[in-house]
Amino acid sequence: MNNILKNTARYILFLLIQIIILNEVPPLHQFITPYIYFLFLLWMPFGTSRLTMTFLGFAFGYSLDLFTNTPGLHAAACTLLGYVRPSVLNLLLAQEATEEINKEPSIGNMGWGPYFIYVFILTFIHHFYLVLIEWLQFGSFGYFLGKVISTSLMSILLIFIVELIMNRRKLNR
Repeated sequence: MNNILKNTARYILFLLIQIIILNEVPPLHQFITPYIYFLFLLWMPFGTSRLTMTFLGFAFGYSLDLFTNTPGLHAAACTLLGYVRPSVLNLLLAQEATEEINKEPSIGNMGWGPYFIYVFILTFIHHFYLVLIEWLQFGSFGYFLGKVISTSLMSILLIFIVELIMNRRKLNR
């Protein structure tokens, strides 16, 4: 499938999953909020430039903000994620691997260890910033830390479940 069509389908799919399903799930605990929408940004091809990733992050986050009535909250976190992502990839992978424009970050392309670190770092950065913006309005530091850690762990679990269900390793061989 053409990369533009595939990524457009993912854009719509992850927005719909977050808006229709995950935002309607009753809170599992006061700290746990399931987020998976930013997986769209994590799965963008290696060759996507920082400027493109930053713009896509803003557009994607803003789209979610429009549906969830959270002005700028997700747009800010996704913009940061889009900006930081190329640096994280450069730290984790050899230069040759990140220059393959059509390949995407996955367990099959990166291996379990680097992919887990990649997902963990970017999920933590996204959630830290998202909860930080939210925390500036209410709450205590213990609440902030508990929410960042628990929400990150829940999102990482969901990401790996989606990764295993979709089994993208076979697609990239």
